[in-house]
Amino acid sequence: MALSSVASHLMHRLAVLAVCSFVVSAQAPGAGQRLVEDGQRALAQGLYQQAGEAFEKARQAGPLSAETLAQLGVAYYQQAKFAQAVPVLRQALKLKPGLSNAEALLAMSLSELGRFKEAVPGLEKSFRRMSDPPIRRMSGLQLTRAYTGLELDDKAVETALELRRLYPNDAEVLYHTARLFGNYAYLTMQRLASVAPDSVWRLQASAEVYESQEAYDAAIGQYEKVLAMDPGRPGIHFRIGRAMLARARQSQTRTEETKLAIRQFEEELRIDPTNANAAYELGEIYRKDAQFNQAREYFELGLKSYPDFEEALIGLGRTLISLERPAEALPRLRKAVEINPNDEVAYYTLAQAHRALGNSAEQQKALTEFRRLREKHATQEPREAKREVTRQEIEAEAR
Repeated sequence: MALSSVASHLMHRLAVLAVCSFVVSAQAPGAGQRLVEDGQRALAQGLYQQAGEAFEKARQAGPLSAETLAQLGVAYYQQAKFAQAVPVLRQALKLKPGLSNAEALLAMSLSELGRFKEAVPGLEKSFRRMSDPPIRRMSGLQLTRAYTGLELDDKAVETALELRRLYPNDAEVLYHTARLFGNYAYLTMQRLASVAPDSVWRLQASAEVYESQEAYDAAIGQYEKVLAMDPGRPGIHFRIGRAMLARARQSQTRTEETKLAIRQFEEELRIDPTNANAAYELGEIYRKDAQFNQAREYFELGLKSYPDFEEALIGLGRTLISLERPAEALPRLRKAVEINPNDEVAYYTLAQAHRALGNSAEQQKALTEFRRLREKHATQEPREAKREVTRQEIEAEAR
């Protein structure tokens, strides 16, 4: 995973740190001192090439202090001249080992050069001990890069998790950690295929990949191979049924596909009566088919195993309203709203229950919240979250 671009994002910050946090030792008076001052001004202004040239001329005029050498290292680093930065930073640290910023910058330069084994100790120290958030953040990103380069994938993931905890809303951190997690998952699946190519786990993983790609025929085929090896394996009939429902939405044979899915969900419940997802899917199929008594039984079965199942609470509430039992629907719908106050479907259905009971004030209150949420969601980018079950939606006439 290449992270060389990471270096550019904190360039000016590092330059300012170089000028402000390094206490400059007195240089020999004369041209050398003036050149050092020229270099520091250029560095503070982000003129890195000019700063490096001034520091190098000063270096030719006489020995530089550890702090000024560190600033020269910053100038080289900012220009991505990592090979030139390394010896300068090493020399600065030899003169003054306590320059923690220079130590961090040296480790990052080594990482940029692909010298990961040399870089790791310094990066680990900077990431664990640095109090300056930008340098700590950058050290962490480079550390994940170094660990990945050394094939220490577990350590890379541990560091990425810590980075995400420290900087939860940092776009760059999220981007790089997401790539790392994806790569780690891929490598893990590759290892699974290598060590257990004929296992049910490998077949199930393959089926889930096909399902995520909406290749439902291939997914169902792989799930069926899992069942051939382990007929009583929990969860597989549910996944087949879910894939069949998805395939039904894409095909012209919706009724037949739904019948096949019903058989799969029923078989899942025979194997595992506590599978709330399978019970919910059956409840939703029967609700949409206006078979409300059967729908109620399955929704209640799902809620027996999973009392806080928001979608099932809404489905049961809608079913009870259709059965002209709105008073029984109210507590279920109120609970759904408590679980997820941002669910517009729950508020809309709650308003329907109040209307059926003649509670005009409560109906208007629920409708007001429904409209507020609908308007809010309309202005937001749609997010397609992966869902284990069919989502509750408002019927077309209410849209």
